[in-house]
Amino acid sequence: MPMKDRIPIHIHYDLVNASTPPVSKSKPLARMLPSQSNLEKVIAEAHSNYYDCVCIPITTDEWRKRWSRLCLTNPESSPTSVQHKSPEELLKQQQDAELWRASDAFSLSEVNITKLEEAENVIGLVSDWLELDSPDEWVRLDSELALRQELSYASYLNIASVILPPPRNRQHAVDYARAINGCLNNSGILNPYMHLSVRIPLYDSAVASPSMNMTGSPYINVEPGDRPDSPTEAAFASAHIGGTPKKSYEEDMNASWEMWDVIRTICEYNPRLGMTLDLSVPVQASPGALSRWNSENLKHVFFPSSSFVSNKGGYPVLPKATQAFIRDIIKHRPSFILSGTADGLHKTGGESAYHQYLRYLERSSPSVIALDNELSVENFASGYWDYLQAPLQPLMDNLQMTTYEVFERDPVKYQKYEQAIYLALCDRPADSRTVLCVAGAGRGPLVSRCLKAITRSSRKAIIYVVEKNPSAFVTLQEKCNSEWGPEVELLFGDMRSIPVPEKADILISELLGSFGDNELSPECLDGAMRFLKDNGISIPSSYTAHLSPMSSSKLYHEANAMGSKNAETPYVVIFRAVNQLSVEPQECWEFEHPRKDATLDSNGLPYTNSHNTRSAHLTFQIPHAGELHGLAGYFEACLYGDVGLSIHPLRKDRISPNMLSWFPIFFPFKEPLYLPAGAELDVAIWRLTDKKKVWYEWFAESYLRIPKTLNPHSYNTNASPENMSALLPSPLADAPMTGWHTSTPESELPGHSGLTGEVRTKIGQTALHNPGGRGSWIGL
Repeated sequence: MPMKDRIPIHIHYDLVNASTPPVSKSKPLARMLPSQSNLEKVIAEAHSNYYDCVCIPITTDEWRKRWSRLCLTNPESSPTSVQHKSPEELLKQQQDAELWRASDAFSLSEVNITKLEEAENVIGLVSDWLELDSPDEWVRLDSELALRQELSYASYLNIASVILPPPRNRQHAVDYARAINGCLNNSGILNPYMHLSVRIPLYDSAVASPSMNMTGSPYINVEPGDRPDSPTEAAFASAHIGGTPKKSYEEDMNASWEMWDVIRTICEYNPRLGMTLDLSVPVQASPGALSRWNSENLKHVFFPSSSFVSNKGGYPVLPKATQAFIRDIIKHRPSFILSGTADGLHKTGGESAYHQYLRYLERSSPSVIALDNELSVENFASGYWDYLQAPLQPLMDNLQMTTYEVFERDPVKYQKYEQAIYLALCDRPADSRTVLCVAGAGRGPLVSRCLKAITRSSRKAIIYVVEKNPSAFVTLQEKCNSEWGPEVELLFGDMRSIPVPEKADILISELLGSFGDNELSPECLDGAMRFLKDNGISIPSSYTAHLSPMSSSKLYHEANAMGSKNAETPYVVIFRAVNQLSVEPQECWEFEHPRKDATLDSNGLPYTNSHNTRSAHLTFQIPHAGELHGLAGYFEACLYGDVGLSIHPLRKDRISPNMLSWFPIFFPFKEPLYLPAGAELDVAIWRLTDKKKVWYEWFAESYLRIPKTLNPHSYNTNASPENMSALLPSPLADAPMTGWHTSTPESELPGHSGLTGEVRTKIGQTALHNPGGRGSWIGL
């Protein structure tokens, strides 16, 4: 792998207060200039050990001590300290705190970074003792002021990337998020090029611990040397005692992901806000629960040396489940941050062993291996991952030569077409003459494949080639003269209206789109069916559209950043930073050719396009909580017999592996819809048409199945409003709870599932998207 394509690996140091930098045990200290600062020496040492950057706190412990003296002696937040201070002392401290809140600057001893040359090679860490989600309001507000002071200083130094401390209190995650959002939207704090990353533990770090003090943190009044290795490890230890978890790993992970979900939602999916995934605790959850992190803006992965275990030789390695997880997320290109590598936790290999091991995981990841294969989708799509592209308008627009060139680079598609044509020819009598028609030939790759299939089958045949693009028709003429010969006859015009010399036995087209019908293959072939004999066949003979719910922060932000109209536009996109919320896509509808039930006019054309309308109502089970950002669309096509094409994620590798011509389609939602674990998602989608255009509309509703005893319809219908309000307390004490008194049998009430002990209760819905084709349509 070229050096420039490697994932960056950084080294984390807690403090840079010592007079000399930490020296590697595996390599001599790099040559340093006498004029270098202590931090510059640390950076030089890190570079000599092949690290890309140094990850250090922006401030020193002197800053923590001063902030604590100013802010944690407030009587409301630290009552025990009142007993040891006189009223005069308390007044003086409160005045000092107010002066700091009004305006303040760091002293030189309170910061680790002072030079632009230092900042260029540093990822800044905001103080981890700041409690933006403390249950104490004073602590929260003073932590926010301290955060703004640190970020403002980092912005002054032009530090490009800053990592924020982890949220620890689920109940006050909204306070944490509000503080971050305030910084992101304040140009006086952050320069426009600075990116923030929230350190998120893979498992819940907000588990209640007996050692927590009154501010809700187990560390705020603890000296740095006495703290646990990481907040995650401390909280996880308190939640999982003696090998018997109080909560399941997936419950812990749900809580951790929910905190991140609150933060990025309140910050409006700001592209300058990412996450640093903290792997201090070994991966334990199922792949389904882990997959939700695939859809997030993952910037860094944090590895303390304690997250490694020793193999038989004593070298540091990651547990099997963590290895698999890392190999998977490498496709998102996060940087890795190592910490404590010089502590000697593993007896063999020294500090460099951690770095070398992560490089090994990178080289052996499936995405990196596939990228090196020139025939793979990963190699072909490099640079196009999660890039929104408008679908083609094949009837309205004439394609450019470069577009044809890209499509023709796909050997798999044309091999499949050639095999389908060959099998169709072989099924005809050996002494017959076969008429083939290629409708929408472009630059002629299907014509070349037809000729190869004719030669292989030893059949007599003639090929009529229809194309409406006047520029592409020039290329067809050149190929006809130089390559194809007299068995090929060119016809210029629209397949829906052009006459042909004779009817065809086999009609061949490549009009399929990412959703099967989204490039108007049904409408085009309606006109081309005039070319077919009564017993003629079409290649493809049928195709189906498939849909699944998905989550992707990046795609959601990009679709909505371009305006509300663009949020109602389907896009072609090759997915990478996505999470499929349901196990398997479901089929929406099918088109078959030739149609047997068509009502045609005297010219062999349908009177209207109403027969090409479709609708589907699908229900998806949601095993793990997530945000619904859109719908992923796929297609499968039967060309002839058992030869087909597929971009269905679970079947493509069996039907047409490494096919490059089609990316999936993405139907975005304007607003995210939160889906709890165990939810059911009802999706409705329509393919609609009028005389001038075709368009899609889509809509979703979410439901939960809950026990009858938790459903309002199951309460005693003879209860008075006063008793009912006691069961379901309401802040509107003067509003009687009416409307639940009914003589209707419970089984007939709306939302009743018909299952014993459960009702299906609606919990959310989206807007109807693209009604009447107001945001997007395909012209006829």
